Amino acid sequence: MRTSWNDGIIEDMSEHIKRLHRSRRNKVVCGLLGGLGEYFEVDPVLLRLFFVFITMCTGIVPGVLAYFLGVAIVPKSYEEKE
Repeated sequence: MRTSWNDGIIEDMSEHIKRLHRSRRNKVVCGLLGGLGEYFEVDPVLLRLFFVFITMCTGIVPGVLAYFLGVAIVPKSYEEKE
């Protein structure tokens, strides 16, 4: 039940807000890069190739630490498993 004139607008806007999450559908390790790909509307394969390239160029440890830090910060997707 609407209590004011803008309740319907707020409900409609909340459906279109993009949120960063780890993907359940498009994951290889933990779904972080799949979620980034969905958020930025970029192919996750390109993000994965870029991540591997940067990780190899900077040394493996910083890239792995950055990945798992991202896994710890970014929440899982709320969508149902298919």
